[in-house]
Amino acid sequence: MRHSFVLLAIFTAPAAAQRKPVAPVLDQAFDARIDSVMTTWKVPGIGIAVVKGNQVIFLKGYGYKDRDQKVPVTKDTKFAIGSVTKSFAVTGLAAQVTQGKLEWDVPVRRYLPDFQMFDPVATERMTARDLVTHRSGLPRHDLMWGPGMFTRDEIYQRLRFLEPTKDFRSVWQYQNLMYMTAGYLSGKLDGTSWEAVVRERVFRPLGMTTADVSVSDLQRSADYSYGYARLPSDSVVKLPYRNLDAIGPAGSINASPAEMIRYVTMHLNRGTIEGKEIISAAASKEMQTPQMVIPASPMPGAGGTDLGQEGYGMGFFIGSYRGRKMVHHGGNIDGFSAEVNFLPNDSLGVVVLTNLNGTVTRDFIPFMIYDRLLGLPAIDWSGRYKVVADRARARQDSIRAREVASRVANTTPSRALADFTGRYNHPGYGDVRITLADGKLSLGYAKLQLPMEHFHYDVFETAPISPAQPTRWKVQFLSDMTGAVTGLAIPFEPALKPIVLTRQKTIDP
Repeated sequence: MRHSFVLLAIFTAPAAAQRKPVAPVLDQAFDARIDSVMTTWKVPGIGIAVVKGNQVIFLKGYGYKDRDQKVPVTKDTKFAIGSVTKSFAVTGLAAQVTQGKLEWDVPVRRYLPDFQMFDPVATERMTARDLVTHRSGLPRHDLMWGPGMFTRDEIYQRLRFLEPTKDFRSVWQYQNLMYMTAGYLSGKLDGTSWEAVVRERVFRPLGMTTADVSVSDLQRSADYSYGYARLPSDSVVKLPYRNLDAIGPAGSINASPAEMIRYVTMHLNRGTIEGKEIISAAASKEMQTPQMVIPASPMPGAGGTDLGQEGYGMGFFIGSYRGRKMVHHGGNIDGFSAEVNFLPNDSLGVVVLTNLNGTVTRDFIPFMIYDRLLGLPAIDWSGRYKVVADRARARQDSIRAREVASRVANTTPSRALADFTGRYNHPGYGDVRITLADGKLSLGYAKLQLPMEHFHYDVFETAPISPAQPTRWKVQFLSDMTGAVTGLAIPFEPALKPIVLTRQKTIDP
């Protein structure tokens, strides 16, 4: 597998750091391990950067940014970083706190009077700190924004219609919509937009001159990667880019390993880089201090006793690696997986950017590097995660088998298929359209058009969303006492009972 070159000391370290030589971290043996990982996990390309103190000691591309044309990843290849963007959103807010434009614990409605949640208590008491610590009480509701139906302002206005699953501030629940709201607030505070805030308050002072905030900008770049997915058959296919402009503060940034490592260096050094303060030391400390306990590990069994209990700070997860404090955040978006990870007490940080959808390699590659740098006994992290991943796949297969087995045989719909057609609406999720063609019902939602098969009674099942996303939805049609079809129920949000959409009397063209 082809590699790009290694770059040592990409920017000048202070004199004291220069006098202390940094031993080579990663050699040909490490290259061989990464090659092995990429082969095992079917990853087309990876960019890796490592910083020790103020000095970048490793910066390298592996594999291909364009798998078909065999174009190699370089240190400057831009990848989508997904939810790593969340820490950038908090960094922008932290700069505004430092300037006195925002207080973390003042209600959002002080700044945004029209802010409204489903829960009236959350409406009145939600603060900026609540927005960025995943304690709003709201589950993900990702299907409300995922297909790209609404603008950012429209999503913000529809928050009031989205039902929570937990009491406000009671439980940690990962959330993209609240981060979008945090970015929306940040833009309003500056009288511009979140995009302008992150460019002016984070990218520009850090010297991240090629980083961008939209896949539209990414595709105009001089050096960028395509995204790929590994199918259940183990083949790898190219994915189209997903436009995240509406939900931008939660996941839309694209950046290179060379520039992302500057960002990690700043956070390692309590908000400063090359003597320049980006955010205050106090704000940096808050970001890296646990605010909420996370109930369970995302990869149970993989970490064993080597990964400690995790909490969530502000834009970062906080845990431990083999007894050392660890701060990190991952990102997954169509075709890409990313990770920033650092050990603040060891002045050591890692960036891993990949062009494969949902790969856990981004999680454990930092551990491989830490073991080498810190002289710790090596752990077969790839092997550990492979065991867990294989078990997870088996569980998914078992769940699907149970779903198929639950089907009641020899039932028919209660009426002609044409009677189910029409427009169905939810004030938060918008419209679902059911159409009939060639004797088959089809579900249309935003840009999705999914054929449906009869499952049993008045329940139908959609085709998979895509080859890379095998999710199928059960759609139950509802009727009133007269027998008229009045709505449909669909599990758009798995943490809630199925979302009910009301059938509309008129059908728009």
